[in-house]
Amino acid sequence: MKKILFVMTSLILTGLVTLNAAPVKIAAAIPVLGSIASYVGGDKVEVFSIARGNANPHAVEVLPSYMIKVSRAAIYLKVGLYLDQWSDEIADGSHNDHLLVVDCSNGVSVLEKPNGQVSAIMGDVHPGGNPHYWLDPENGIVIAANILEALKKVDADNAPYYERNYEAFRQETEKRTVEWKTKMAKLAGKKIIGYHSSWVYFANTFGLVIAGYVEPLPGIPPTGKHLAALIDTIRKNNATILFQEPYFPDDAPQFLSRETGIKVFKVSPSCSDVKADSYLDYYDKVIDQITK
Repeated sequence: MKKILFVMTSLILTGLVTLNAAPVKIAAAIPVLGSIASYVGGDKVEVFSIARGNANPHAVEVLPSYMIKVSRAAIYLKVGLYLDQWSDEIADGSHNDHLLVVDCSNGVSVLEKPNGQVSAIMGDVHPGGNPHYWLDPENGIVIAANILEALKKVDADNAPYYERNYEAFRQETEKRTVEWKTKMAKLAGKKIIGYHSSWVYFANTFGLVIAGYVEPLPGIPPTGKHLAALIDTIRKNNATILFQEPYFPDDAPQFLSRETGIKVFKVSPSCSDVKADSYLDYYDKVIDQITK
């Protein structure tokens, strides 16, 4: 009888240990947030992203399958600044009373905050400012700090582990930022064209100047009149690179390329997956391509 009780007790304790060792499940709105979470969380987290890296983060279809996945998560990382209002629908629809929703824009120095009231005639302007803040690596550190605080709340026992990982991420990001800025220095003041206003933080950080956009207003398709004016802008500013997100049509960028010789640089403003090294490696790849 004692032997049976001992075995049962051992099984129960083993089950408790396994339960306690289960990874913290983290849902990320976009892969960038997931990648940083994987870095800070290390082997104690399990991360998945709702949106794909090459998809438009402004327009993600809310599916029941997303809600089911989030119902099993402990943390939800949203972009904020009105970019991913679909995240709120998914979090609410998950009916997960224990879900900690984290707005990763908290503490970010936001660019392009509109003055006064925002209306539809301004296009897809976000009332809180430009939401593509992760394209400044210093904001990547802010994101990591927000994730760190969330992990410490839901998994306090492993707080020292998360703090060490956060510090490693901060140091690595700062070191690489110096290298990236050194590479980009030769392009300081260079005029570029954007399709959408995704690259404001990137340009601000690395000394590029956005001379114009393919969209006359954010989210508004270009007209022939606008493209004609943009041709003049490209020529006057000697702009040689046009940044195009892969989810926008090719027609206008290719037309501008034929008319002016501007090189179309089609690149997603997000890394492709949630692996711990994806976010920083993304900068390596983009900057290497630009500087070449």
